[in-house]
Amino acid sequence: MVLLPRPKIGAMSYRIFLAGATGVIGSRLAAMLREACHTVIGTTRSPAKTDALRRIGVEPIVVDVFDAQALARAVAAARPDIVIHQLTDLPRGLDPAKMDEAIRNNARLRIDGTRNLVDAAVAAGARRLIAQSIAWAYAPGPEAHVESDPLDVGAQGIRGISVRGVAALERAVLDAPLEGIVLRYGQLYGPGTGTDAATGKSPVHVEAAARAALLAIDRGARGVYNIAESNPHVSTEKARTELGWHADA
Repeated sequence: MVLLPRPKIGAMSYRIFLAGATGVIGSRLAAMLREACHTVIGTTRSPAKTDALRRIGVEPIVVDVFDAQALARAVAAARPDIVIHQLTDLPRGLDPAKMDEAIRNNARLRIDGTRNLVDAAVAAGARRLIAQSIAWAYAPGPEAHVESDPLDVGAQGIRGISVRGVAALERAVLDAPLEGIVLRYGQLYGPGTGTDAATGKSPVHVEAAARAALLAIDRGARGVYNIAESNPHVSTEKARTELGWHADA
């Protein structure tokens, strides 16, 4: 690994550790970060994907987020100012036949993988951690849901497994001794998501979702932000006001 000088906090560029750099959002975000002149160290589980990261100027790291010690070493070596969590464990195209098992695996990643990543970020001295969450985990109640509304942690079945994983991820990020930012994405659409058309109650295009994480590098206080197109189910006023994020800009 070639180490470059760490930029001062408040400078225009940062050292960024992007966990999940080859995922649906992560791959787009990686390119945006490089275009913005940030130094990006990106993780992948697959050695076959490292060349694609190198081609866009990202330094690839092959690491398993469930291997806490290996992950801690990788983050420490990267010396990041900012850590971004875009890790998921979902089937390509969200194949319905595989979704029950995938939701269980994804919940484990949100619980155990997030804990390992947060611990590694804190130990490495990162100042901010930005994490992917979802905007359809709210408990039933008046809409449009704002970020302070409770999550549906008492849900039964596979939804309950998913929401409790989300709640664990968010607690880990927001309780950590750094600037924790949680982006609750709506239902993704666009290239690589399995659908080209807006779907679900709170849709968001994958490019707009990645752009929210890019903005959160420099903007927004510790907390949660709904990231979705304008809809009657979740409010996105906070993201527009504090992050300067707009779904179509």
